[in-house]
Amino acid sequence: MKLWDKGLTIDKKIENFTVGNDRELDMHIAQYDLRASKAHARMLGKVSILTSGEVKDIERELAKLQQQLEQGTFVIEEDFEDVHSKIEFELTKSLGDTGKKIHTARSRNDQVLVAMQLYFKDNLQEISGKTKQLIDLLLKLAEQHKQKLLPGYTHLQVAMPSSFGLWFSAYAELLIDDLYLLNAGLKVVDQNPLGSAAGYGSSFPIDREFTTKELGFSTLKYNVVAAQLGRGKCERTITSNIASVSNTLSRFAMDICLYMSQNFDFIAFPDELTTGSSIMPHKKNPDVFELIRGKCNKLQSIANEMVLITNNLPSGYHRDYQLIKENSIYAVENIKEILDVFIHAIALIKVKDIDLQDDKYKYLFTVDSINDLVMQGKSFREAYQIIGQEVQAGTYEAGEAKKHSHLGSKDNLGLEQIRSKKDQV
Repeated sequence: MKLWDKGLTIDKKIENFTVGNDRELDMHIAQYDLRASKAHARMLGKVSILTSGEVKDIERELAKLQQQLEQGTFVIEEDFEDVHSKIEFELTKSLGDTGKKIHTARSRNDQVLVAMQLYFKDNLQEISGKTKQLIDLLLKLAEQHKQKLLPGYTHLQVAMPSSFGLWFSAYAELLIDDLYLLNAGLKVVDQNPLGSAAGYGSSFPIDREFTTKELGFSTLKYNVVAAQLGRGKCERTITSNIASVSNTLSRFAMDICLYMSQNFDFIAFPDELTTGSSIMPHKKNPDVFELIRGKCNKLQSIANEMVLITNNLPSGYHRDYQLIKENSIYAVENIKEILDVFIHAIALIKVKDIDLQDDKYKYLFTVDSINDLVMQGKSFREAYQIIGQEVQAGTYEAGEAKKHSHLGSKDNLGLEQIRSKKDQV
């Protein structure tokens, strides 16, 4: 069944090409099309296009399909292009002419729009929840390890003393920035497009405010052309927001891979979180974080893909929009899994003691030595030159600076302030 079928026979090769993998993808949005169909039927009843009996019949059959979906028995067979045609077919099969009325005053265009926006809305809230969970865990780890020295690096060269508390809380605060963007994305998709039909509205006396309340949208997209133009706009926004989270997690994963290597040896994980080599029995590889890094980089590329597919399309609907469904859903589903795995793994991190007698940390405290001289009355420039000359001559000794330097950096942790920022998002 095809919603656009006029009795014509379409070339099978063309049909396969145009349908693509919509049947599989639409399983992600089936529950949302059922919800939207229920709201639409109720609205048609409110404006007297459907009788109250017809509305009740449609609601009953939609509930049966929802039950099938929950039980895992709902299937979109090859006879159907997508979930929308499947649902209308099932309603018509059960209710006859009443089922044929469900498409009154709507188009497949606004069906896809509303289903995708409901899907994005629910999942953005879930992604934000998982992100907050990770932030809380990182702040807990920061508190737990705030006294643990972590050598800071610039240009991959030993630079200044830092702490694991600063490292964990730094990524926590970056994730709060990502929450701001996720909330902005939620605001974009939380606008009801249902009733825009093919993008130019309907001559039926529909009540779009009613469906907005029924579906739990905070507002509606008032301009029907703007609603249609939201196809692509929403996907670009959501994948861009997900790309921001992915960027933070990718950088964090890279730090972890680096710090696990023997050359750094700052952290470790339980054996069950690492993998081995087929020929090198000593290997304990950070595969999980390498995959997180790679997957997050892939998610960042999807945002660019959304722009490339949609950036020069004129107003109105174009079949190009079908191509943005797959990877926007891929981005949503994958970032949820990545967050779950990251939370599970980082909770088991083992922070190691750093051996400051190692020769590579000989100059880790030079800045603190400069600061000590400044506190004794020398100008910064003079103190810098004195310590610099000692380094050049090979006579530099950290002395007292080593005893207190990294503790002073704890003033920059701001754990309570970061928690407050998160709670306000």
